[in-house]
Amino acid sequence: MKPIKKSLKRFFRGLGNLRFQSPIKKKKALIFFLTSISVIILDQLLKYLVVKRLEPGRQITLISNLLHLTQIHNFGAAFSLFQGERLPLILFSIAMIVIIICLYKRIPNKPFVQVSTALLLGGIIGNLIDRIRLSYVIDFIDFKFWPAFNVADSAITLGVIGLIIYLLKKR
Repeated sequence: MKPIKKSLKRFFRGLGNLRFQSPIKKKKALIFFLTSISVIILDQLLKYLVVKRLEPGRQITLISNLLHLTQIHNFGAAFSLFQGERLPLILFSIAMIVIIICLYKRIPNKPFVQVSTALLLGGIIGNLIDRIRLSYVIDFIDFKFWPAFNVADSAITLGVIGLIIYLLKKR
């Protein structure tokens, strides 16, 4: 537990010293945190609008036979796996956030990797907010031929794909 606590302290201390960092570190921090925060805000804002304007189960067709908005309460994870496993999903999300924060300094100074990692972090936090606050995640983007999802899910998917691409090209 001490190494994690030490890494978290160093991470947040570094945020406070942003004005004293080199331009490369500043750029990395700005890319990383603006991307993460943008994902969280967009995800939570769209979920709020969906909850306020669309009753659960009701559907709005955006593109006939293709894209619909449907408020769905997902008590599991991706593809509705692990239904009803709220606490393990919360703990897993927190563990992933801690790992990303602890490894922040090791993220290469490449915008593609920084954005990919930030998308992953923002998506995890966006869904974690729902799990803690509501006990479920609000999904609303519904293609009917694919399980419904949300902005946070999209960010996680794009982040993982980006990191896989980076790792494959790095070889």
